[in-house]
Amino acid sequence: MTEWEKAQSGYLYDANHDAEIIAARTKCADLCHAFNCCRPSDTQTQAKLLREILGSVKGEPVATAPFYCDYGFHITVGENFYTNHNCTILDGAPVTFGDNVFIGPNCVFSTAGHALDAQQRSSGLEIARPITVGNNVWFGANVAVLPGVCIGDDTVVGAGSVVSRDLPSGVIAVGSPCRVLRPITPADREKYPLWQPQR
Repeated sequence: MTEWEKAQSGYLYDANHDAEIIAARTKCADLCHAFNCCRPSDTQTQAKLLREILGSVKGEPVATAPFYCDYGFHITVGENFYTNHNCTILDGAPVTFGDNVFIGPNCVFSTAGHALDAQQRSSGLEIARPITVGNNVWFGANVAVLPGVCIGDDTVVGAGSVVSRDLPSGVIAVGSPCRVLRPITPADREKYPLWQPQR
């Protein structure tokens, strides 16, 4: 079994010394570098490179540079995907985003975890667990989503949260570790003023 096959099967694997894995990461790093060096006005080149980086894309995703990921081909994004500055996705395992996902600045989605045993960790062994994000999810700034987490539809994750376990649909969740604060209700439509034209 190759190191990559071990990773996809949920076993500890060597991400630091395997030629196939290093080559895949290097290819993706070059693409991310090219994307991050684009002029902000060059949206055509940005869109082309983003499609080369990401594994599966619906619609026209938008990522505000800089954007970083390990492999890229493990990332699936739905319609109307947006990430603000400095998003990092460590996609040793699949990372799936539904439709209408908005990501604030400085967010991290990490499928990667290191061995707890010091000897294993020092030898370079890692583990990878998939991350799944539903539809209509909003992440505030500086959120970290950890390996193996699933987040339900219509959920808001507050700024600075560390999401270490699954979150249900339709809630506001905050904190470190991230916990459900309350459900989202129809009253939340009234939180911010909505401009109405004068009649």
